[in-house]
Amino acid sequence: MTIIVKGLNDQRYERTLQLIANLFYEDTKLTISDEVEEDALVVSIKTDIEGNKITAYAELEDPVLTAKRSAQYIEKETEKESFKQNKNAVSHVFLSILQEYTGITQKWGVLTGIRPTKLMHKQKMLGTSVIDTRTHLKQQYLITDEKIDLMEQIVGRQLKMIPDLYELQDEVSIYIGIPFCPTKCAYCTFPAFAIQGKLGKVSAFLAGLHYEIQETGRWLKERGVKITTIYFGGGTPTAITAEEMDALYDEMYRSFPDVKTVREVTVEAGRPDTISPDKLDVLNKWEIDRISINPQSYTDETLKAIGRHHTVQETIDKFHLSREHGMNNINMDLIIGLPNEGVSELQHSLNETEKLMPESVTVHTLSFKRASEMTLNRDKYKVADRNEVEKMMNLAQEWTNDQGYVPYYLYRQKNILGNLENVGYAMPGEESLYNIIIMEEVQTIVGLGCGAASKFIDHATGKITHFSNPKDPKSYNDGFMDYTKKKIDYLEALFPKKAQKS
Repeated sequence: MTIIVKGLNDQRYERTLQLIANLFYEDTKLTISDEVEEDALVVSIKTDIEGNKITAYAELEDPVLTAKRSAQYIEKETEKESFKQNKNAVSHVFLSILQEYTGITQKWGVLTGIRPTKLMHKQKMLGTSVIDTRTHLKQQYLITDEKIDLMEQIVGRQLKMIPDLYELQDEVSIYIGIPFCPTKCAYCTFPAFAIQGKLGKVSAFLAGLHYEIQETGRWLKERGVKITTIYFGGGTPTAITAEEMDALYDEMYRSFPDVKTVREVTVEAGRPDTISPDKLDVLNKWEIDRISINPQSYTDETLKAIGRHHTVQETIDKFHLSREHGMNNINMDLIIGLPNEGVSELQHSLNETEKLMPESVTVHTLSFKRASEMTLNRDKYKVADRNEVEKMMNLAQEWTNDQGYVPYYLYRQKNILGNLENVGYAMPGEESLYNIIIMEEVQTIVGLGCGAASKFIDHATGKITHFSNPKDPKSYNDGFMDYTKKKIDYLEALFPKKAQKS
């Protein structure tokens, strides 16, 4: 689909309007221009600012459709901040035109960002009433009541689990990335390298990771900064050997301050084909009982198609093995919309999950990530259409509710099927604190390891500074000392030394 937007004469609108167009069409080419192409969908948009009011008008030429949006206009300190109000008004009318033209209602409105619940938390921190918050979300972003209800549920659970969620700035959480997996999944863009034949790279990587843990821990101890949560992700953290895991957790306890008082330590075991009795024994030794075992699907043909290289039965067997070894808080991931799967395949996956009843279930909607094998060879993979995907999401919501799970975190992705969302469900009291903290971006998270992303959050302004370690082990190994120093410099700025009492 080719869309021409006339009348704006400002290329700063283009990315926002492109993202909205992508909600309705695949492979959309959107251009802001007054030159019309044959067979293009032509939308004319203009804005008018008069006093403290901004009005946007949109018109589709064939068929003739119109939309109008008026809102309060406030002159901001910078032109960039002021322009955001223009973009919001233009987004409203553009979305309205496309909804009327296609007959498709976008339940998340003009939102294309990935963390909708942050908007509700912001209103809570401002002291806005529930009714006024709902009105704001509807008017400002065109979010439907259905999605606002979901947001309210999630925010309520988060504050139940972490009552001091808004006061965590004086602590940090730690993410530790292990960039190895048995194989690379077709939908994946995480730093994940097939581990076979790479023992030398693994050893070199782990040496760098131990250094990062030592130096970061030393700095945290010197400054008296506590750790709230620790999360081992990847890749697959259980892809390394039991001995390597043991040494890593030993380093964690020796280097980090007061690990026994950390609220939560999670190891994302993820791939069932990496779980073994000796690795579970290591987890037990270090009193780690929160893990993930991710089926993604309970259909063997699907697992082969996406490159998982483990069977459904192996998932089930490893779940029971983990239970026998004392894993008391297990998460399982399912993905809606995997190739050749529809409602019946998802129902089968839910039925199988019901036999196991993990403490939490995360329901992802397939996203075509830019650099994944699935995106690069999209013609090879047949996936469900928008209506089928929405039915699958509704089925997952009904099933989780029937089993007693509650939604507790939510995020969205670009190019996600059906413009839907990923939702984490848990039995009440079993929610992952790390998932809440990272999604709501209320606390600095220090990323250690290959491809690990750090988020440094300014205590006063809430401004987020991103810093990522390189994704490939060689680049990481070549510069881990430099990356560690840069992260400690960021921490120095956020957590200055306290004046000593005389």
